[in-house]
Amino acid sequence: MQNLTETLKHIGGGVYLDTASDKMAELVQSVGESGKAGALTLTISVKPATRGGAMHITGKYTLKKPAETPMEALLFATPEGNLLADDPKQNKLDLKTTEDPPKELRIVSTNAAKTA
Repeated sequence: MQNLTETLKHIGGGVYLDTASDKMAELVQSVGESGKAGALTLTISVKPATRGGAMHITGKYTLKKPAETPMEALLFATPEGNLLADDPKQNKLDLKTTEDPPKELRIVSTNAAKTA
């Protein structure tokens, strides 16, 4: 009895098995990055060929990667139907940066606090 791996090597001249291995590695990476489940389904179909005793073997794969996290934005609608990043109903504050000189840091000894 011939094992399954030997049979798979004949499908597509070995390309099917190589591609399935590549898809498995791709799936493992996607699952590792997302932390969500995925699946690789290998389907082998067998049907009789027109010649006596021969079998037609077909290999197919289906890769289902984990769903990617959708990108989102929170935008505010205007009466005209536009979307804005800032809430048009909220007043804007006229904030400015000041040029304060850097202050000198004081170092407090923890030993002095214990002896007092």
